[in-house]
Amino acid sequence: MWLYLAALLGFYFLRRWYRERQTVENLREKYVFITGCDSGFGNKLARQLDARGLRVLAACLTQKGAEQLEKATSERLKTTILDVTSTENVAAATEWTKSCIGNKGLWGLINNAGIGVPISLNEWLTKDDFAKVINVNLLGLIDVTLHLLPLVRQARGRVVNVASAMGRLAMFGGGYCPAKYGVEAFSDSLRRELLPFGVQVSIVEPGCFNTLIVQKVAEDFNTVWNRLPSDIRETYGQQYFDDVLKMSKKLINRASKDVHLVTDCIEHALTSCYPRTRYSAGWDAKLFYIPVSYLPTAVADYVLTRSRIKPAQAV
Repeated sequence: MWLYLAALLGFYFLRRWYRERQTVENLREKYVFITGCDSGFGNKLARQLDARGLRVLAACLTQKGAEQLEKATSERLKTTILDVTSTENVAAATEWTKSCIGNKGLWGLINNAGIGVPISLNEWLTKDDFAKVINVNLLGLIDVTLHLLPLVRQARGRVVNVASAMGRLAMFGGGYCPAKYGVEAFSDSLRRELLPFGVQVSIVEPGCFNTLIVQKVAEDFNTVWNRLPSDIRETYGQQYFDDVLKMSKKLINRASKDVHLVTDCIEHALTSCYPRTRYSAGWDAKLFYIPVSYLPTAVADYVLTRSRIKPAQAV
């Protein structure tokens, strides 16, 4: 019996391996729109897809970012300036996209633009701190998708949303995790709505190793601490702040610089005949964050808090 089960399992993975290596035809004729191309995942992905031969429409937040990307890529790649928090900006970028693609439709929409900070304890933050992150990472993503969706539907194309393992397992306070949970929910509902139109929606879930949040956590954490009322600082204590800051720096040092782990997932979602619904990018996402998210809540809480630093006035 075990031999039959092993054979069946082997056949399943062999079939999956074969299917996932079947690529879409005429990639050089297909247009893809990417947000957040100034740096990080978006910048790397734009250069990667341009090298693959796709026609990349790269949206950057700054003119400087756009110019640098144009210098590093072929003439096929085109750039535009886009602030995803501005509906007027998004509408203008949509019209620009229509002028670029003509009647071909948009094969791929990659919602990558995002910010990580402010990140801190929830009690240390304000409503505006939450709104700053959610406006970019969730509401901006939704606005861009709603504007460009008719073009994607026309091409029977793909939508790829960059979420996070933190959209499965909230590890810290602030707007980042709620926004990524929202991206997961929006993507799930969108996928089911678009199935009848032949449009496929994929979610990419990088682990903390490569969310690029960790690069700014330490400096932002210090800013948030210094603006806190004195009674809140006394409740937690200077030693608590120092210990958490040290932990943040350790996380930064351990963070992987393998951005391609994420961009390769996005490329597969765009170019494979059989893209996955979800991609877990990085071993920490595959072996820790996502598995822990399936544990009973009490067990997950224990795993995540057993070594947590205690505030000065903790019980």
